[in-house]
Amino acid sequence: MDLSTIAFLALLVLVALLRFVELGISKRHQTEMIARGAAKIDEPRFRWMVALHTAVLIGAAVEVVLLKRPFLPWLAAPMFVVFLAANAVRWWVIRTLGDHWNVQVMDSTRLGVVTSGPFRFVRHPNYAAVFAELLALPLIHTAWITATAGALAHIGVLTQRLSTEERVLFANPEYRAAMSGKPRFLPGLF
Repeated sequence: MDLSTIAFLALLVLVALLRFVELGISKRHQTEMIARGAAKIDEPRFRWMVALHTAVLIGAAVEVVLLKRPFLPWLAAPMFVVFLAANAVRWWVIRTLGDHWNVQVMDSTRLGVVTSGPFRFVRHPNYAAVFAELLALPLIHTAWITATAGALAHIGVLTQRLSTEERVLFANPEYRAAMSGKPRFLPGLF
């Protein structure tokens, strides 16, 4: 196994470990929000989001190792920059939302509506960042099948997730007033 493959596999393991850290943060926030009056929303399709993230990590590793995908610096460099930028946005979202941030849908709007940070520009910056991350990560080592399949699956999963989440959020008049004029993912688009 060459050095680029080993480094890529290490990056995938690091991303997986960060997901576990995020789950721990989320669990703590969820407990605190419920104690303050927020409600967890039943979301039976959440497991598909978890499966998607897992499949992209495993799929990228398998594709690179078994199909011997080449390391192309001209592709790897911009994809790594996109990956880093997406993670910077994701952590900006986590920091901005503070105790409101959670991996599951929570009705926490009665605890206040967050309109600062990236939420000044869009309603769902985290979803845009995660989409970019899951697309760019496999392409760092030319795992284009995983990137393509993961992006298509993510669109399906995200469509279901947004339906649930926006139903909850837009039921709150404060949220509706503050966010209804903002685009979902990217400033000036959608």
